[in-house]
Amino acid sequence: MFGEISGRYDFLNHFLSGGTDIYWRWRTVRMVPPTGDAPVLDVCTGTGDLAFAWYKRAKGAKVVGTDFTYKMLEIANDKRDRKLKSTRHKDVTFLEADTQQLPFESDTFQIVSVAFGLRNVSNTEAGIREMARVCRPGGKVVVLEFSVPTNKVFGGIYAWYFRNILPKIGQILARNSQAAYNYLPASVSEFPHGQALADIMEECGLEDVRFKPLTFGIATVYFGTVPQEPNADSSA
Repeated sequence: MFGEISGRYDFLNHFLSGGTDIYWRWRTVRMVPPTGDAPVLDVCTGTGDLAFAWYKRAKGAKVVGTDFTYKMLEIANDKRDRKLKSTRHKDVTFLEADTQQLPFESDTFQIVSVAFGLRNVSNTEAGIREMARVCRPGGKVVVLEFSVPTNKVFGGIYAWYFRNILPKIGQILARNSQAAYNYLPASVSEFPHGQALADIMEECGLEDVRFKPLTFGIATVYFGTVPQEPNADSSA
């Protein structure tokens, strides 16, 4: 499904959100800014937009993006070749990998993030624990994900658009046989958000979990800290 829409993925993200997805990533990397030169990991990176945002913000730290859809990574690599000088290509790398079985040693990254991809990990808790495993003690696990607006008036209008209009426009423009844009509202409505997701992150071993709704609650940024003394719950 993701492979089929990869060629129009960036356009559809920007078009269907009115460009707001760019702002959401911009806010994310400023709410949890990288420090020092330890690397940053972005899982379920898709075409790499959040990975590039981390790289721009990190000013020196290397960034790795992983995803299980190779066609998405092909586009991410093409974007890297256009965005970065040839001498800096190794500063941003993309690997095909399952978020539940990341090919990295424990305690490697200062930040491990996921944007609009945690819903697609078959076992949410396993994905968060694996993200925490490869994050350094004291580092941050960051989740940017769709959520449900709490305002009744705006929430009702948005829910109608999200369920009835967005899927039709998305399917027409994506030309996709797998109904990817019917999957989107269905997966968002079933996925925990707000305090419910923050509680799951804490249950997976993260400390001081906080969250900030963005754009009237259409999306939310969550971030928690890996304990200085890793506990058993944060292991894969």
